[in-house]
Amino acid sequence: MLLARSRTIKQALRRYHLDQHMLTLLIAAFIGVLSGYGAVLFRLLIKGAQYLFYRNTGDILSFAHTLPIYMIVGIPALGGLVVGLIVTYAASEAKGHGVPEVMEAVALRNGRIRKRVAAAKILASAICIGSGGSVGREGPIVQIGSSLGSTAAQIFNVARAHQKTMVGCGAAAGIAATFNAPIAGVLFALEILLGDFGIASFSPVVLSSVTATTISRHYFGDFPAFSIPAYHLKTLWEFALYPILGIFAGLVAILFITTLYKSEDLFDALPLPQWLKPAIGGLMLGLLLIKVPHVFGVGYGAINLALFNRLSGVFLISLVLLKIAATSITIGSGGSGGVFAPSLFIGAMAGGFFGWIANLYFPGTIASPAAYALVGMGAVVAGTTHAPITAIIIIFELSSNYKIILPMMITCILSTMVASSLKKGSIYTIKLLRRGVDISGGMEQNLLRSMEVEQYMLKDPPTVPEGMRLLDLLEAFKKEDVSYLHVLDENRNLTGIISFRDIRPLLQEEGLCWLVVAKDVATTNLKTIAPQDSILKALQIMGDIGISQLPVLGGENGKKVIGILRDKDVISAYDKAVIRREIETG
Repeated sequence: MLLARSRTIKQALRRYHLDQHMLTLLIAAFIGVLSGYGAVLFRLLIKGAQYLFYRNTGDILSFAHTLPIYMIVGIPALGGLVVGLIVTYAASEAKGHGVPEVMEAVALRNGRIRKRVAAAKILASAICIGSGGSVGREGPIVQIGSSLGSTAAQIFNVARAHQKTMVGCGAAAGIAATFNAPIAGVLFALEILLGDFGIASFSPVVLSSVTATTISRHYFGDFPAFSIPAYHLKTLWEFALYPILGIFAGLVAILFITTLYKSEDLFDALPLPQWLKPAIGGLMLGLLLIKVPHVFGVGYGAINLALFNRLSGVFLISLVLLKIAATSITIGSGGSGGVFAPSLFIGAMAGGFFGWIANLYFPGTIASPAAYALVGMGAVVAGTTHAPITAIIIIFELSSNYKIILPMMITCILSTMVASSLKKGSIYTIKLLRRGVDISGGMEQNLLRSMEVEQYMLKDPPTVPEGMRLLDLLEAFKKEDVSYLHVLDENRNLTGIISFRDIRPLLQEEGLCWLVVAKDVATTNLKTIAPQDSILKALQIMGDIGISQLPVLGGENGKKVIGILRDKDVISAYDKAVIRREIETG
């Protein structure tokens, strides 16, 4: 019904001579409206969840001292239990910080995301953050907006090549509405998700971001996400300190990334049901919150304290380590929330600590620790995401102070260089690398990775039994007109492969034609592929060992020959896929 109406709308628009680009812009604006209201709903749900759990919607630091210990410990565990059930039984994509799932959908599935993901993510993340989970709302809103963008693209039957742009529209709109930062939303979508600054992607993403920001400002006002102090550069010699801060921020970013994924590994190894693990993580987090409520939830209250020099230097560095631990526990155990805000938190505390140390050595001659806290926010974000442009612009939009740009450029670039040099992958892409997905390979690799072996294999390849004599093998080669024969045992499982080159030397020996059987000459050290594997994996195996085809094994025991994959068939299929992509893009 909805699909039929969308087609009717598109036909009506075409009747008024609107070209494809104008249709794309109209759909992008529609996605901006959906994502803007999605961001508004998400923020209200977080407040509602927090009120349901704590009977208070203010910052935790304003009422933590009034809470009994059993609530501080028990409520995050209860929230984790609810989140675990939602993730397990509604949508597994709602687990974690969400952005890697969007990046994978853009790279491998042209941006197609299941329609239920937005609902599951908005509910799971609101409960996780509202109950005290040490995560941010930016990652969830990216996934929520991206899911809305993907759904709109599917409803309006957008060309496959443009579907990922619609996903970028949703992500940009979500970030813009959450931070009141439309430029940062655009750059986040283009730099991190799409990797495409072309006009075909840029225009719709900008329109969607502006639309969502307008809606957010209507409901929440035109206010920045943080209270930013005035920034003053006291002397040009101060620029010598910012490269050191950039290196320090890069090392802190690596520590955060490493701890986060080590935590995931530890929780994955626990012999417990998946739905129970977030509750265990919530319990551990609650024990931490007893002494340090600053790492509760998103943590904007503590960031504001750091930005106004209201935290001591020793406490600042302790908050760096405690926030890393709290976020790693929340996400590693299976909670739902983002890592962007925790990166801002960790950066503010790390920068504030650096500024505190610098002021001990150069008192009265450099800016206050708060200025370094502001710069540190962007530097750690750049180090974790490997997106320095986004980090620079988002801090600039939050501070509305041009004087911060030069220090931000120095620290963000150096932080990114340090983090990317010492650790492969960003906080988002490492999750994909661990699944065997490398989005840095470009369009060609992504296209091959999205193609499954089963679609391109040649079914029912020629087979022979292990006991077939050499003379009969020769006849089989003549009859089948193939280069390889597959040898099967009595259970019809693959045990070897024979090429004509294997039997050619034996044909010169008299009497062997009646004595040698297939099992004697077959190559048994085999490389095989499964029907659900990607074409990219198959080509990599072929290239590594220098062969032109692979047997495809399946069946109940995974040992039956169900087909063969030849390199010439793969190349032909790839060429057709590239041509089809070019036609759709054009």
